[in-house]
Amino acid sequence: MENVRIGISRGAIFYTFLALVIGLLVGTVDALFGRGLLFITEIRDAHPLYFLPFLALAGLVIVYTYQHFGKESQKGMGLIFEAGNKGRKDIPKRLVPLIIFSTWLSHLFGASVGREGVAVQIGATIGHTLGGKLASKEAQKVLLITGMAAGFAGLFQTPIAATFFAIEILMVGKIEYIALFPALVASYVASTTSHALGLEKFSFAVNTDLNLDAITLLKLLVVALCFGLVGRLFAQGLSFMKSYMMLKLSNPYRRILIVGLMLSLGLIFIHLDRYAGLGTNLISMSFNGQPINAYDWILKLLFTVLSISAGFQGGEVTPLFAIGASLGTSLALLLGLPVGLIAAAGYVSVFSAATNSYFASIFIAAEVFGYGSVQYILPLVTIAYILNGNASIYAQGKLNLED
Repeated sequence: MENVRIGISRGAIFYTFLALVIGLLVGTVDALFGRGLLFITEIRDAHPLYFLPFLALAGLVIVYTYQHFGKESQKGMGLIFEAGNKGRKDIPKRLVPLIIFSTWLSHLFGASVGREGVAVQIGATIGHTLGGKLASKEAQKVLLITGMAAGFAGLFQTPIAATFFAIEILMVGKIEYIALFPALVASYVASTTSHALGLEKFSFAVNTDLNLDAITLLKLLVVALCFGLVGRLFAQGLSFMKSYMMLKLSNPYRRILIVGLMLSLGLIFIHLDRYAGLGTNLISMSFNGQPINAYDWILKLLFTVLSISAGFQGGEVTPLFAIGASLGTSLALLLGLPVGLIAAAGYVSVFSAATNSYFASIFIAAEVFGYGSVQYILPLVTIAYILNGNASIYAQGKLNLED
C-alpha cells in the first residue's frame, strides 16, 4: 500500500510539473494569437470595405496554403481526436503557425468564425509534443487533454470551465483525477500567463433581481426552450451544411470561392460588417444596452455556419456566445425580463446546447457573470442541455482514457 501511495505521489508531482510547463507555453502563444486577432479586428472594423469584398480571395489563399504546406494539418481537430482515439503518434508542429495564419486571414477579411478551435489545437499540439517524449500511452493522453484545457483557458481566462470543457467535450469514459488535476493546473497557469501578457478577459456583472412568480417562471421556460432549440439548430445545421457542401462542391477551391463571394455580398449589404468576425460587437451591444435587432441571432448563425462549412478557419464558440446573447436580449425585451440576466443565460445556454456540454457551461456562467448568477442561469442551461438531442459541434470524436 505504501508503495502505491509513493507511486501516485510521484506521478502527481510529475504531471504537475509538466502541466506548469504546458500552461506557460500555451498561455504565451494564446496571448500572441489573441492580441493579434484583436488588432486585426480593429483594422477590419475601421476599414470594412477594404477587406470584405476580397473574402473569397483570402479563402483561396487559405486553401492553397493548406494544400501545399499543410499536409495533414488541414484536418484540424480531426488530428487531435486521431491522436487520442487511434494512437496517432504525431501532430504536425506546422499546424500551429498554419492555424494562426489562416484564422487571422479569415478574420481580417470578415469570415464569421471564432477562435477557440485555434487555441485548443495550439494547446493539443504542445501537450502532445511533450507527451510524445514519454513511453506511457496514458501520459500521452493526459498531456493531450491538459494542453487542450490550457488552450481554452489561455484564450477565455476561465480556467475551471476550461478544465471541464476538456473533460466533457474531448474525453469519454471515467473522469480520472490523473487527467483532471493537471488540466486544472495548466488552465490556471495559461490563464494567468495570457492575462499578464495583455490579453483581457470578458466579464459582466448581471443584475439578478428577478421576481419568480408563476408568469415569470413560464416566461423563463419559453426562453430556455428557445435557447436549447437554437443550440441544437446550430450543431445540426453545421453538420448538414458541411456534408452538403462536400457533396455539391467537392473541390475546396471552388467551394470557398463561391461561398466566399456570397458571404462578401451579405456582409457588405446587410448591416455593413455587423456579422463579420467573432461577434464580440453583438455581445457588447447585448450587455451595454445598445440596439439589438430581433433577427441578429439568426443572421449571425447563418453567416457562421456558411463560413465554417466553406473552409474558413477559427472556431464556433465565440459566435455561439454572440448568438446566445443577442437571442437572449431579444427574448428579454419581448417578454419583459431583465435583459442582462437573460442575455447571460443565452450566452451560456446556446453554447451548452450546441456543444453538448453541461458543467463547462455552468462554470462559464460563474467565471464570466459571477457566481451569484448561477442559481438563475442553471435551470435554463439544464433545459437547453436536455433539448440538444445529443447533437454537438464536436461530434467527430472523443478521447478515451480507458483505451
